[in-house]
Amino acid sequence: MASDRQEQTYVGAIDQGTMGTRFLVFGESGEVQASAYERHEQIVPAPGRLEHDPREVWENTQSVIANGLDRGGIEPSQLAGLGVTNQRETTVLWERASGEPVHNAVVWSDRRNSDRFDDLRSEDVEWIRERTGLAADAFFSAPKLEWLLDGVSTSGRGDLRARARNGELCFGTVDSWLVYKLTGVHATDVSNASRTMLFDIHELAWDDELLAEFGVPRPMLPEVNPSSAVYGRTDEAGVFETELPVAGVIADQQAALLGQACFDPGDLKATYGTGTFALMNTGPEPIGSERGLLTTVGFQLGDGPVQYALEGAAPTTGGAIDWLDSVGLVDSPVEIESLASAAESSGGVSLVPAFDGLGTPYWEPRARGTIHGLTRGTDRGELVRATLEAVGYQTRQLIEAMAAETDWETEPIHVDGGVVKNDFFCQLQADLLQRELRRPAVDATTALGAAYAAGLCVGYWDSPEDLPEWELGAQFDPDGETDVIDREYERWLDAVEQCREWADR
Repeated sequence: MASDRQEQTYVGAIDQGTMGTRFLVFGESGEVQASAYERHEQIVPAPGRLEHDPREVWENTQSVIANGLDRGGIEPSQLAGLGVTNQRETTVLWERASGEPVHNAVVWSDRRNSDRFDDLRSEDVEWIRERTGLAADAFFSAPKLEWLLDGVSTSGRGDLRARARNGELCFGTVDSWLVYKLTGVHATDVSNASRTMLFDIHELAWDDELLAEFGVPRPMLPEVNPSSAVYGRTDEAGVFETELPVAGVIADQQAALLGQACFDPGDLKATYGTGTFALMNTGPEPIGSERGLLTTVGFQLGDGPVQYALEGAAPTTGGAIDWLDSVGLVDSPVEIESLASAAESSGGVSLVPAFDGLGTPYWEPRARGTIHGLTRGTDRGELVRATLEAVGYQTRQLIEAMAAETDWETEPIHVDGGVVKNDFFCQLQADLLQRELRRPAVDATTALGAAYAAGLCVGYWDSPEDLPEWELGAQFDPDGETDVIDREYERWLDAVEQCREWADR
């Protein structure tokens, strides 16, 4: 049996997320053959700020690769290619020559430069949105990079902008950082580039006017490639001890779109992770939004056309569930389900988890989390249920906006992410969304999407038609009294209005 396994080939995938880094190995049928995971420190230098240490991320990446291969009894030479997927918008600045970071990475949910857009006229905001497809918000990379170039202490490092103009510094999202450390190549893919607010999604190129707006020197930018392409090869002296092609790079939410087999216009997935992100494939033409949705690059496989997507983003999902534990309302994830299921309703409580501001459709960084409807009789179960219901209401907003922007049916919804492993949570979501939810048999869809991108590039799979067929793990059909659900949803929307611009009150 061991000799048979040693004759097989596989595709590896690095899934670098907000909370930690995972390495997975996939076989030809899309099944997970080996995996390893490590968390990294969440650095909070001030309220509203979040950083990661790029060195720790790289060290953990090497560790999970070595551990995953060892646990699976797989030799690096058995890997046909490597894919990389990553937390989007998180911004890294490093020295080209030394490969050392200039500062901690500024994480996607960080709000430190949220006043960047306050003084822009409406027409300035509009041209940014038209070129990038993004809302004028500190959520994206450009305002984070601007802060790094302006706000980092330059003691002993010289003028950062001057060094950037001279090509001494590299900017990238986390995929670029990992590709650089793995291969020495400074590159990214179209999906990650589309999240920087420096990239024209129509021309598929870095935009000079956007670079000027945020003061970003062009020499510090990575080369932009398709999601499925050979970026470079690992060094024989590195963690893989062989020249392995890094053949796929794709942002995490777009990777989940690919991993969920959402190849056709109208196909829709929702990922419940640190935040909730719903993406709908819109095909080779971008669709603008009048309802606060983002227009983004989905993926590009080799020389094929770019597939665009509409996206709705709610920054806080897993964070809201973690909050329940941090304030002592629950002792374990198991208790969350037992408390929420025992409570027949939220008891009139509406919770808005705007811990990192509001995303779609408001894009309001000054919003703060609020709880409405508390009474002396409110108990833990009702608060826990109100938190889970808020996740559903947020997602319903995103899905309804997509349905209004397009003529495509938004059902069924393919779901993934750590939270959806819980059947109670999935059924509650189906009820609140009043839509059918389908959970795949393979839950590592983000890493699977990166593996697909790499495997297609190196010929492990010949074409998208040859990829493993999407397999249903579980289906959740909506239930419950729709009039009651609709009334509670409208009350939750009222609560959202109360929390907007709360930080300025």
